[in-house]
Amino acid sequence: MGKVVMNASMSIDGFIADVDDQPGPLFEWLLGGDVPLDESGILKVSQASYDYVRPYWDQVGVTIAGRHVFDMTDGWDGTPPSGVEHVVVVSHRSAPEGWDPEAPFHFVDSIEAAVALAQQLAGDRVVEVAAGNVGGQAFAAGLVDEVRMDVAPVVLGTGKRYFGSVEAKHLLEDPEVVQGNRVLHLRYQVRR
Repeated sequence: MGKVVMNASMSIDGFIADVDDQPGPLFEWLLGGDVPLDESGILKVSQASYDYVRPYWDQVGVTIAGRHVFDMTDGWDGTPPSGVEHVVVVSHRSAPEGWDPEAPFHFVDSIEAAVALAQQLAGDRVVEVAAGNVGGQAFAAGLVDEVRMDVAPVVLGTGKRYFGSVEAKHLLEDPEVVQGNRVLHLRYQVRR
C-alpha cells in the first residue's frame, strides 16, 4: 500500500490561503523559474524545485480533497488535477446533480473512509491529502505518513491553516530541505 502524504504550499506563518480562500503569492514559485514542471508550459520552476516536485507528482495516484475545494474548482471539470488518476472527495453531500458518474471522483462521508478508498485505488502509489481542514483531520487521526510543505516567503497573518483545526501535539522527524526560487520545500516523516 502506498503512503499517505499531506501536501500544500503555505505562508511562513502557516496559512494555505487567506480568509477569502485566495492563495495570493503562495504559488509565485510555480511561475518564476525556467524549467517546465508539466506539459502545459505554464508552470515553470527552478531546477531544484523541479527535481524535488516532479518525481513526487509522478508517484501520486489519488488525491483526497474536501467538498469546499471540489466546489471552488468546479470539480476540475471532471478531470483530476496534475495527472492524478482519482480524486476522493470528503463530503456529507453526494455528487452534484448532473455530475458524470463515469468521472474518476468518489464521494465519501469521513476521512477514514476516504483514506481507505484512496489507498485501495492507489495501490502502491502515493495518496495525497490536501492540507487544510481535510488534511488536518487525516493528520489528527494518525492516517498521514509524511508531511510536505512548499513554504513561500510571505506572511498572510490570517486565513486557512495548513493543519486545519489540529490542536494536539504531534511529533515529526527531522526535515529534508530543498531551496528553490521563492520557496523552501520541506518534507517530514510523521513520527510513530
